[in-house]
Amino acid sequence: MRSDESPAVLLSSVTRNFGPVRAVDRITLTIPRGQTVALLGPNGAGKSTTIGLLLGLLAPDSGRAALFGRDPVQAVRQGLVGAMPQEGGLIGRVTVRELLSFVAGTYPAPLPLDRVLRLAQITQLRDRRVDRLSGGQAQRVRFATAVVGDPDLVVLDEPTAALDVTARREFWDGMRDLAGQGKTILFSTHYLDEADERSDRVIVVGRGRVIADGTSDEIKRVVALTTVSVTVTGETAWLSALPGVRHLDIRGDRAHLRSADPDATVMALAQAGAVRNLEVTPADLEDAFVALTTEDAPIAEETM
Repeated sequence: MRSDESPAVLLSSVTRNFGPVRAVDRITLTIPRGQTVALLGPNGAGKSTTIGLLLGLLAPDSGRAALFGRDPVQAVRQGLVGAMPQEGGLIGRVTVRELLSFVAGTYPAPLPLDRVLRLAQITQLRDRRVDRLSGGQAQRVRFATAVVGDPDLVVLDEPTAALDVTARREFWDGMRDLAGQGKTILFSTHYLDEADERSDRVIVVGRGRVIADGTSDEIKRVVALTTVSVTVTGETAWLSALPGVRHLDIRGDRAHLRSADPDATVMALAQAGAVRNLEVTPADLEDAFVALTTEDAPIAEETM
């Protein structure tokens, strides 16, 4: 860990245009050192452009990007950053060991190769040619190239996209090890369960802006609705007028009430004598994500 107190990531009113399209629109965010942060958003939301800006692969049209108080390009050159692209980035016709040894040589204080192989669960692949790896194996090697330099910030783009369930679990075991060392981890993913379970903080981007920023529980609590389900008979229209209810869905003899105030909804059902086979299902991160990223969802003006 470096001695200065600058945050790991700082984006200040950053804007990036591609012709007439504004891919990133005045994004401002700060990531302190040691956080594990999930970056979420639908396709075209600006995730990849944001990652490109913070890694110095793209220059902002306005605003400022900094890593550990440095220009991103400088931070990358000093070995403070390791990045894992979703695909590509691997040299063919060399062995895994040769590739990792080459990448390690570009950093001032790389990790021992055997440790990196164990961390990425690829020890048995060390003498395999890179161009003969399966998709999941190649993804593990990309992860190894991101951490072999012992960077303070690890940026991962869809890190488990090609991994099966067991491999995903093993991957996140390795991430826990890195986080325990005080590393800052920023990852994008379409697996919302990973963001829910594996991050300290979730940042949701949409239409080039930050639309939600907080812990997974905070975002679920503020944005999503709890589902209250009961068995009903006869007329059901009155259920939509109960306190807290925002949406009513009838499936067979079950009424599913999406509620912003489930306690008030349940109390009203009890008072009406309509509590039969009651089930209350808290919102999950997928519910919140859908609510945030629909076309007509409002953009938050400040973080949670």
